[in-house]
Amino acid sequence: MRVPATADTLVTLREYRKLAPWNLRDLSAVAAALLETSGIRPISGAAAVKPNARTIRYYVTRGLVAPPSGRGAAATYSYRHLLQVLAIKLRQMDGASLEAIAREIPEQTGDAVERQVAAALGPNLPEPAKLSLKHPESTRGRSARALHSWHALAEDTEANQTEGGRHFAVTKWHRVPIVRGLELHIHEGHPLAGRTYQSGVIADAVRRAVSQILSEGE
Repeated sequence: MRVPATADTLVTLREYRKLAPWNLRDLSAVAAALLETSGIRPISGAAAVKPNARTIRYYVTRGLVAPPSGRGAAATYSYRHLLQVLAIKLRQMDGASLEAIAREIPEQTGDAVERQVAAALGPNLPEPAKLSLKHPESTRGRSARALHSWHALAEDTEANQTEGGRHFAVTKWHRVPIVRGLELHIHEGHPLAGRTYQSGVIADAVRRAVSQILSEGE
């Protein structure tokens, strides 16, 4: 039985929205790389085949994947398309036929597909900067530039800053002031990082917790 998606896996999966839109080749490369991390053993050899441009075109023709924006070489694919491709291949790995998947699609909302994909990939789901993916061959277009920028960021993140012989990994933190002399730092990978727009609510909750701790120590 598959474990439900956790808040952490959903947060990580949603990071991939920042890489969209993709052209067809880049979409297939990202989807294939994510499937490599799933650790799911396909029931059949056909299900083990990673999605390529031809496969995704076929899914669009069958109505399994939504049509892209634009046509021909100008066609672009979104985060929604990535989820659809992943959902199809993950269901195939579980033994479902394309006919069965086609019957399931009308009954699933976008949120349901996202949770299904996050649950299937589970704890093996890497952050975008850690996904093993080759640079796109093309150096033109918004999709290619996005992937090149992504890999440049990944290389910068993997390179540690050295201070006094110690190494500190480059990462991103959100700062929430609480009271004078106290502030909360939230790592970008934490579920609370997506709610920093509610910094006032977060600060109030921390202040109450701190007040309780201080009162108990009196």
